[in-house]
Amino acid sequence: MREEQILAATVGEPKPLAGPVALVDYDPAWPGLFEREKARIRAALGDDVRRLEHVGSTSVPGLAAKPIVDLVLAVPDSADEPAYVPRLEAAGYVLAIREPDWFEHRVFKGPDTNVNLHTFSEGCEEIDRMIAFRDRLRTNDADRELYERTKRELAGREWKYVQNYADAKTAVVAEIMSRA
Repeated sequence: MREEQILAATVGEPKPLAGPVALVDYDPAWPGLFEREKARIRAALGDDVRRLEHVGSTSVPGLAAKPIVDLVLAVPDSADEPAYVPRLEAAGYVLAIREPDWFEHRVFKGPDTNVNLHTFSEGCEEIDRMIAFRDRLRTNDADRELYERTKRELAGREWKYVQNYADAKTAVVAEIMSRA
């Protein structure tokens, strides 16, 4: 993602990295943090939660990760912000990214746990892709090891924004997804 795209998608001012991307060894506390956030989100949105899953590296036992719990949330229509954003904000979540040109994607940061709450419309194909990637890494040692090696190598480089690091993983993610 080019800098102008990062600036356009970020709600507020984007935060440049102040050092290398920090990866830590897998923490068995991450699933519990997901469960806590899941309960908080369900309490805030009720039946508007159409799907809520733990995704990203913190959802894969044994995989090193940035210590940020990623969740994917499906709501009836992620573009209809008045229908759900105020309720998430009342629960302490902060809208951080708005990408109307990419599946109407929204990202919220958590109130007290470092989370990325990726929000899409119900039925969005990106949700299935994220879950398929997670499941592949959970069940295939070779792909999990390839992904971790790639992450560690990229984390050692200098990046202006975390999104630049994430984008640099695109080729290896596509390679793994071709086998998922």
